[in-house]
Amino acid sequence: MNTLSENITSIPLQHYVWLCTLLFVIGVAGVLIKRNALIIFMSIEIMLNSVNLLLVAFSVYHNDPAGQIFVFFVMVVAAAEVAVGLAIVVMVYRHTHSIDINFLNKLKW
Repeated sequence: MNTLSENITSIPLQHYVWLCTLLFVIGVAGVLIKRNALIIFMSIEIMLNSVNLLLVAFSVYHNDPAGQIFVFFVMVVAAAEVAVGLAIVVMVYRHTHSIDINFLNKLKW
């Protein structure tokens, strides 16, 4: 029976790098192009997950568990970011009745 590390190492490392690069570019495009706050948060999550996948791939290829441990810290930061971000989105929606980030000018003094 194949172990997880054998399954991961059966795919060349370059394929993981290209996949993670593609996911990260999609996330950056979502942050720069979209004006909806929820889509921006989802794009940030895509970027964080692409970095997590790359950390795990490098960690397995180099037989060093430090990358996999660091992934847990990134996931904790991502969960906190989502909690705080969604709370901010709810408060903005209560004041502006929209989650479009262009309406945040209404919150100025």
